[in-house]
Amino acid sequence: MVLATALALALQTTLTRFVVRGTVAVDLVLVVVVYAALTTGPVTGLLTGTFAGLVQDALSSGVIGIGGLAKTVVGFLAGIIGTQFIVAQSLPRFLVFFAATLLHSLVFVGLYVLLDLRHFGTPYTAAVGQAAGNAAVGVVAFQLVELLPGAVERRRAAKSQFRR
Repeated sequence: MVLATALALALQTTLTRFVVRGTVAVDLVLVVVVYAALTTGPVTGLLTGTFAGLVQDALSSGVIGIGGLAKTVVGFLAGIIGTQFIVAQSLPRFLVFFAATLLHSLVFVGLYVLLDLRHFGTPYTAAVGQAAGNAAVGVVAFQLVELLPGAVERRRAAKSQFRR
C-alpha cells in the first residue's frame, strides 16, 4: 500500500502541473485509500489513510493533520463498509467511492471552517464533481486490477494467509 500511495502522490503532483489553475477533479491518493480499505479491511484503510493524508499534508501548503484525519476517517469507514456489505460489483463500488469522497470533503472543509483557518464558500459542485471523478477512476482501477492475470487468486491467498 505504501508503494501504491507513493505512486498516486507522484501522479497527483505531476498531473496538477498540466491542469488549468492547478486543480484536479480526481484525488488519486483518496482513491488508493478507499481501494485499500475495500480490499483489505478497516485497519489497513485506517493506516493507509493516515499515512497518505499526512504525506499529502506535508507536501501541500495547508495545516498538517487535517487531510490526514479526513483520509483516516474515510479509510476506516470504507473498510467497515467493505467488510459488512457485498461491494463486488461496479455500482456498489461507485457508490462507496462517491460517498467516501463526499465524506472526505465534508471532514476536510468542515475542519478548516471549524478552526477558522480558511473559508471555501459553497464548494458543492466541486465536491460532487470530484466525487464522480474519484468514483469513476476507482471503479476502473478495480476492473484493471481484476483483469490482471491471477490477481483474484493472489488476493484470496493473501487474505487466507493473514487469517492463520
